[in-house]
Amino acid sequence: MQHPKTYFIRTYGCQMNELDTEVMRGQLERRGLAWLDNEAEADLLIFNTCSIRDLAERKVMGKLGLLGKRKKAHQIIGVTGCMANAKKKSLFRKMPHVHFVLGTNDLHTLNDTLDTVLSTGTKSIGVQSLFTEELDYVGAQRDDKVKAYISIIRGCDKYCTYCVVPYTRGPEVSRPPEDIIEECKVLASKGYKEFTLLGQNVNSYGKDQPSFSCLFHDLLYKLDAIEGIERIRFMTSHPVDITRQLMEAIRDLPSLCELIHFPVQAGSDRILRKMHRIYTLEQYHEKVALLKEIVPNAALGTDIIVGFPTETHEEFMETYKILEEVEYSVAFLYTYSERKGTPATRFKDTVPDEVKQERLQMLMKLQDGIYKKQRTALIGSTQEILIEKQNTKNPELLKGRTRCWKNVLVPGYPSLIGTLCNVHIEDFTHQTLLAKMIEEPLSLIS
Repeated sequence: MQHPKTYFIRTYGCQMNELDTEVMRGQLERRGLAWLDNEAEADLLIFNTCSIRDLAERKVMGKLGLLGKRKKAHQIIGVTGCMANAKKKSLFRKMPHVHFVLGTNDLHTLNDTLDTVLSTGTKSIGVQSLFTEELDYVGAQRDDKVKAYISIIRGCDKYCTYCVVPYTRGPEVSRPPEDIIEECKVLASKGYKEFTLLGQNVNSYGKDQPSFSCLFHDLLYKLDAIEGIERIRFMTSHPVDITRQLMEAIRDLPSLCELIHFPVQAGSDRILRKMHRIYTLEQYHEKVALLKEIVPNAALGTDIIVGFPTETHEEFMETYKILEEVEYSVAFLYTYSERKGTPATRFKDTVPDEVKQERLQMLMKLQDGIYKKQRTALIGSTQEILIEKQNTKNPELLKGRTRCWKNVLVPGYPSLIGTLCNVHIEDFTHQTLLAKMIEEPLSLIS
């Protein structure tokens, strides 16, 4: 089989998948392969997949099916990520033109897998259930030079009944704090300003490794002390593991942004029990109230699933009510989709698709009104933004974000990319704030 010279990777899913892609790109670049932004011409095609939603899986299978019809003889095709763990060998049966399958816990074997495929011409599969070997995050090929994703914990132990993550990514495994700190120091020395800490449940960090003597809030204090880091974000959180110590860290640490993802998922205690979310609405509200007491300017994000099996209209309206009351700054809203292998498949899906869509549209309309209200309130205010890049449609405008994740467009020069600036908010369009610069940058790229 011909050795590949170019590669193309398409990423589906979450920020963790995006980081895994950056890690694989680093491996391939060191192997001597060159990125080619053309799947029809690249020698090696990798599809880094997600299994959280049925739609994501259908997109991947549709793409792979089309490739089977028009695939070029020299191309090597691999499937990596959550879908690889979920489907395993069945991918080879359904898509015989696929050469290798690597799960989320086997990405470190990418080069060895390629060697096997090239030398033997046989298909290769790696789908370990446990994460046992550290990935080379420092060697990741990152396109963004201002912001970086940092993996701190992989896997999940919560076993929500609708979620495949514990089965595709395995149990929680925290990275050693010294490895995380070293990676952040290296990136900060290269000019990276914003770091987003990733995990299926970042708040569980360190609980699986008592020898670390470092829980999530402890790690945040260590990272805040690194010179050059301007902002730290994190996602995703589980309400059960959001502690007072974490809230106090958000209040006290200059680099830690005042946005916390606080996913409620549903507004009904009965549905929360069926989801195995292990908290009640009362407990959730108590933590929200405590956070707002400790960090009055904190913004909240959430995930919500509508149409969970047996959800009644009255229970949906409880979800509607919590969205109305909390007024989240960021809300990811979904209809329930059955995932094979999860406990929720035992529940009879009694909510028709059209009802799910009606409920979703109601939430989206409500949330759009909340977004408009929040952005209107910001007009006339001064906001600190990190300039991330030039606007694609109008290069004379720069794109940035506030500490609480609001998009901002402001006139400026490309030399400001990677700097913190204070801007005056003048207006907004849809979900983007429009601003003007009011002073010199607060920081410069080193």
